[in-house]
Amino acid sequence: MQATLKTKLEFRGRGLHSGAPATLRLLPYPAHMGLWFKRSDVTDRDALIPARWDAVTETRLCTRLANRDGATVSTVEHVMAALAAMGVDNALIEVDGPEVPILDGSALPFARAIAEAGLAPQDGDRRMLRVLESVEVRDGDRLARLDPASRLEIDVSIDFADPAIGRQQVRLAPTPGAFLAELADCRTFCLAAEIEAMQAAGLARGGSLDNAVVVENGRVLNPGGLRRADEFVRHKALDVVGDLGLAPAPLLARYTGVRS
Repeated sequence: MQATLKTKLEFRGRGLHSGAPATLRLLPYPAHMGLWFKRSDVTDRDALIPARWDAVTETRLCTRLANRDGATVSTVEHVMAALAAMGVDNALIEVDGPEVPILDGSALPFARAIAEAGLAPQDGDRRMLRVLESVEVRDGDRLARLDPASRLEIDVSIDFADPAIGRQQVRLAPTPGAFLAELADCRTFCLAAEIEAMQAAGLARGGSLDNAVVVENGRVLNPGGLRRADEFVRHKALDVVGDLGLAPAPLLARYTGVRS
């Protein structure tokens, strides 16, 4: 059985990269419609953007989607992770700017609000996408692979030179309960040395210690420190859940990512 949101949910904040204020609304949507973004500020062309893999146009430091008329929406991975993990099949994601608000840098505000509001069951079978053969992409020592499995499972590992991060690995099945308990609160992160270059490229203009973990020479600069000892790899796993949520249906597969 499919599911949508029971009620409208609203979030306000700033875009991580643009720094622009934005309001995002999650709205119930009819069965079989899937997940769609709508740019409520776009009035001169098609404002609907499919939350689907073939709409991806950018993956540098965020995931950006675009429709055929050139309307775009960026940094979709956190809200997509919450929707996918919490079992929302159909929803309209309305945002009044070019970027989803970053909030606290995690998916927790989205996931917690969805859990508290609850889901409404809808008529119609829930379609699943079963991986029948392994699919692998390599780039040097980087790897992303999907293998057959009876449910979605993820295995993510990272390796950073900065000792505050280092090598970390996490494995889990991102069920609604596991996502809320193990991944949703883990924040995006960056190296302090990279901030100036990102801002010169027009990125991270809305970033701060309130919405990202910043690391410099083995130190976490955020006054409150980390939420978890391995928050870095858990956030990467959160991003994986969001990006896999762009598949045409929920995946039955095991995802392995090595520096992916």
